[in-house]
Amino acid sequence: MEPPESITLDAAEKIILRWDSTASEETRDRMIFEGDRREVDQYLQAVDEIQRSMSAATISDGDCKVNSAIQIAMARLEDEFRSILISNTSPLDTDSLIDPSFSTQGSTMSEHSVEFEEYSEDERMLRQVGESPKAGESSSRNSASYRSTNSIRELDLIPAEAIYDLRCIAERMISAGYLRECVQVYGSVRKSAVDSSFRRLGIEKLSIGDIQRLDWDVLEVKIRRWIRAAKVCVRILFASEKKLCEQIFEGLDTAIDDACFIETVKGPAIQLFNFAEAISISRRTPEKLFKMLDLHDALMNLLPDIDAVFESKLAESVRIQAAEILSRLAEAARGILSEFENAVLSDPSKVAVPGGTIHPLTRYVMNYINLISDYKQTLLELIVSKPSTGSRYSGDQTMPDMDFAEFEGRTPLALHLIWIIVILHFNMEGKSKCYKDLSLAHLFIMNNLHYIVQKAKGSEELREIIGDDYLKKLTWKYQQAATNYQRTTWVRVLYCLRDEGLHVSGSFSSGVSKSALRDRFKTFNAMFEEVHRTQATWHVPDSQLREELRISITEKLLPAYRSFLGRFRNHIESGRHPENYIKYSADELETAVLDFFEGYPASQHLRRRSQ
Repeated sequence: MEPPESITLDAAEKIILRWDSTASEETRDRMIFEGDRREVDQYLQAVDEIQRSMSAATISDGDCKVNSAIQIAMARLEDEFRSILISNTSPLDTDSLIDPSFSTQGSTMSEHSVEFEEYSEDERMLRQVGESPKAGESSSRNSASYRSTNSIRELDLIPAEAIYDLRCIAERMISAGYLRECVQVYGSVRKSAVDSSFRRLGIEKLSIGDIQRLDWDVLEVKIRRWIRAAKVCVRILFASEKKLCEQIFEGLDTAIDDACFIETVKGPAIQLFNFAEAISISRRTPEKLFKMLDLHDALMNLLPDIDAVFESKLAESVRIQAAEILSRLAEAARGILSEFENAVLSDPSKVAVPGGTIHPLTRYVMNYINLISDYKQTLLELIVSKPSTGSRYSGDQTMPDMDFAEFEGRTPLALHLIWIIVILHFNMEGKSKCYKDLSLAHLFIMNNLHYIVQKAKGSEELREIIGDDYLKKLTWKYQQAATNYQRTTWVRVLYCLRDEGLHVSGSFSSGVSKSALRDRFKTFNAMFEEVHRTQATWHVPDSQLREELRISITEKLLPAYRSFLGRFRNHIESGRHPENYIKYSADELETAVLDFFEGYPASQHLRRRSQ
């Protein structure tokens, strides 16, 4: 293109006045930069001539005519600047910018964190402990180009020819002293575009107070949405806005590009981060831990990008806010874990679960720490101190003991998870005292410890954190509880099958008291029937453990019964009504043991026995 011919000051003034927005409606509605390029170049040349003349010695400061012309020109250029920005601004296709490959491990896990085993009993107790946890960007844009800096993707928000025109206008407005007006126009238009993208991303204008008043179920959904949206905002939206500011303003004045960028995005950035801040300072309850960790992981991954996008001195407050929120989220996670430990320890429920089965609290706690182990990498960094436990020598009967020397070299996270299991076991021991039947109390402890071991073994992460040595210790404890159950129940039953007290004094080889023998069979029958009646209603939910327990019972009961029956059957059968005393064969006892620990309702069990 040939350079335009030079024009005189008078000609320049005429061009400026011809495009005076206040002169006529036609002039106001028509945009210079939407028309012929020659007119654009001519108008810019006229503005340049006016500015050159104003700085020349031949023009006095009081020349009203020239001052009026430059004011008219700046008003027109402001309108043109706004028009070009608006006409070349289109909403981002936010759906195409969200890609699951940018999800953090935490947010991926959060989709599964609601998968808790169901339980129906004692929901009030669970609320007191804490409700059951409920349970980024590959662009496929057609025409938009971008440059990639690691995870940051800067889209070209406005075509190159429009950027050239905007820069031409900005250069002249700034040169004439209209910097503030230029920045305000730019900020108002681009801020509106950012707000539109926010709405499309589902980011609402909520105050911290508004957010904290929302139900947690609602917030969980909003947190998932926020994590996805924040990645788009920081890595694409804000980064692209920064690039646009640089394209238009860089080099025109000291830090003008930074000023325009901050004018555009500071409000939206504060709005974005206020959500995470509100979550970080909300009341700490156990069900919030995993979403807190999702937020922490997302913000931690975004922090380098935030530092890069908001690198200027003017944007320092945004960087500081993000770093402070991250710190508060970390502290909240540590606080929630401590609150959870205290809640498990002080759980007030004293209602015995029917049949000595697994307590809802045990299910809840083990599912909870299973999820904690899924966030191992994050929590290994956040949990830096060992738990506060009772002293072995304090004499405080309301606190369990934990010998840290036993776990030397373990991470603070491992110590916290082991401590949770220790206090859960301690709590179950307290709840076992609700059972009047000591055998059932032992069965209850066995069930709950066995469940703890199986859940820990079922999670590779949790097993690695806790360690096989501690799991072996827990395994020994539930086996000991099973042994205690058998002793408490069956020693007195098997005591009926002893020889002592059946022989007539002085005739050990052949003298047997039939009366004592009949009483012994009657006592055995009554005791076995009572055990059968009650323990068929008890419940061992794990099928393998249930079978092992039955086998262990029959291995002790049947040989003793067969031996007793073999030695004394003839003495009973030679008398009257032997069926009243020898009511069971060994095979019938074995069959009856199969009813044990099925958790039958009493009425159903009675029907089964009558068939």
